[in-house]
Amino acid sequence: MDLGGIQIIDAHVHQWDPLTTPRDFSGMAKMFRYLPVPLGLAVRLAPRRDREFVGDPTPYLGPYLPADYRADAAGSSIEALVHIEVEWSGKGRLAKADETRWVVSLPFGVDTPRLGGVIGGADPAAPGFTDLLDAHRSASPLFRGIRTMVAHHPDPDVRSFAAADGVLGSSAFLDGFAELAERDLLFEAWVYSHQLPEVTALAQRYPEVTIVLNHLGTPAGIFGQVGADTGANPERRREVFVRWRDDVAALGAHPNVVAKVSGLMMPILGHPVPHRGTATPVPQLLDRIGPLLRHAVDVFGVERLIWGSNFPVDKPITSIGNSVTAVATAITEHTGSTETARPVFSGNAHRIYRLDEPSAE
Repeated sequence: MDLGGIQIIDAHVHQWDPLTTPRDFSGMAKMFRYLPVPLGLAVRLAPRRDREFVGDPTPYLGPYLPADYRADAAGSSIEALVHIEVEWSGKGRLAKADETRWVVSLPFGVDTPRLGGVIGGADPAAPGFTDLLDAHRSASPLFRGIRTMVAHHPDPDVRSFAAADGVLGSSAFLDGFAELAERDLLFEAWVYSHQLPEVTALAQRYPEVTIVLNHLGTPAGIFGQVGADTGANPERRREVFVRWRDDVAALGAHPNVVAKVSGLMMPILGHPVPHRGTATPVPQLLDRIGPLLRHAVDVFGVERLIWGSNFPVDKPITSIGNSVTAVATAITEHTGSTETARPVFSGNAHRIYRLDEPSAE
């Protein structure tokens, strides 16, 4: 879709190399490199929660670096990207700052989009949180805030990234969270949709902190069954949608919250996974994500929405080009104007991530 020639900001990209840097999935990647295990067999033997979350494990088995992103983004007019932390597992209180240091060392901006900002990993409830924030800031002037892996699902066969719900409301988390306000840093909130009220309570308690909701709240199973019974039939999927709709509306009432229209093609939403190397056609994507996007526009307006590819996590389902086209088409059809999609793909990210500051050049 023609966006009037604008240069797009991709506000949600993961860069990784599980073979040379410590990631939670490094062991799996190294096993496939050094042991002759057929991929198909390994997929069948993997726990259901892992199979359904990744859709196709191929992107997790090797590096995903600027040249890989350049190839995936070819023809999509990407000006810059924002790197989002992803399962860095180094040892020590300050180890997660090493991911920030590592990602800014990669060859961005030569024949690839420039790196506009970095969201690092950190847990406000952990000892040494303030020291870690300072270590991230020392590692790069592109550091803009943190994400804490708090997504947890009650279905045991849906992959969780935290031990339980309620992390965002714990006293230790809230005490540490105040340090983000002191340093004018963002918080990226990635939760499953039933956890949205936790984000709303956080936004209400800290109105001075900009909270960026990742992936519109990740309503697992909304397009098809995942896990033991999540989204198992149309009635269950309707229940997921209605609860998500109402909770997103409550969250959007807080002006310090911005929502990312990213991760809408994550396999865990229940998308059928196409044959490896192919992308779901745009009309099919529109049929699925259209209701989510229309509600997001109604709740947040186009001034508080930001697009991100969530690559390579979304790669098993779609291409970057198809993601841009589907999201832009849905917004344009809902608002009646192509112009309304422009801030979602560029201006809002410039503002929220302060991409025009001298330190981000």
